[in-house]
Amino acid sequence: MFTTRADLTVRQATPDDVPALLPVLAQAFSTGTVAEWAVPETADRTEVFTGYFRYMLALGLSDGRVDTTDDLSGAAIWYRRDETPPPDSDHLYGLEEATGRYAPKFLLLDAMFEARHPRLPHAYLAYLGVDPAVQSRGVGSALLAHAHEGLDAENLPAYLEASNPRNRDLYARHGYEAGLPMQPTSSGPPFWPMWRGQLNGGVRSSFPPPNPYYRRPR
Repeated sequence: MFTTRADLTVRQATPDDVPALLPVLAQAFSTGTVAEWAVPETADRTEVFTGYFRYMLALGLSDGRVDTTDDLSGAAIWYRRDETPPPDSDHLYGLEEATGRYAPKFLLLDAMFEARHPRLPHAYLAYLGVDPAVQSRGVGSALLAHAHEGLDAENLPAYLEASNPRNRDLYARHGYEAGLPMQPTSSGPPFWPMWRGQLNGGVRSSFPPPNPYYRRPR
């Protein structure tokens, strides 16, 4: 179980919040096995993830919803997904421009995530990041609880990809069920697809069947 902090207010972010949220997300995601795999050069990581999240925050604000806390110590980028999203070639160019010579690995992650994505309407948590200085203090749980309140009112399922066991366990405490892990390459870092189903008679629906077009890497 989890405890929601009463001293944190969650609200929808605006473009004025981007200068404060950008370093929060860049720092939160520029450490760990995924960052080391995506950007092997340590000296480049902060710059690359800053460019990446400048682009992702812009997308979230225009096409999805970005939640943040009143102290701007964390952010969550959500999207509503129908069965199959329309193709967007501009996204590939934007991602390449944001990540430079490291774009091939970011594009590979995008392709893997899309191939495994459930093909039914749901809310998609693309990113959740917390300032490393205040991690493990309930900021992530506050962001999740706020979003889930609205989703539960609609009885809408949610989906995400957890990038490490610690995050996977956090999401499990918030009602997500983990599927079989996926890897961008045979030596790449594992990600766990996670599903928070609809409530039917007090019981959440189980993980949807795997996308038949997904193939595990060899």
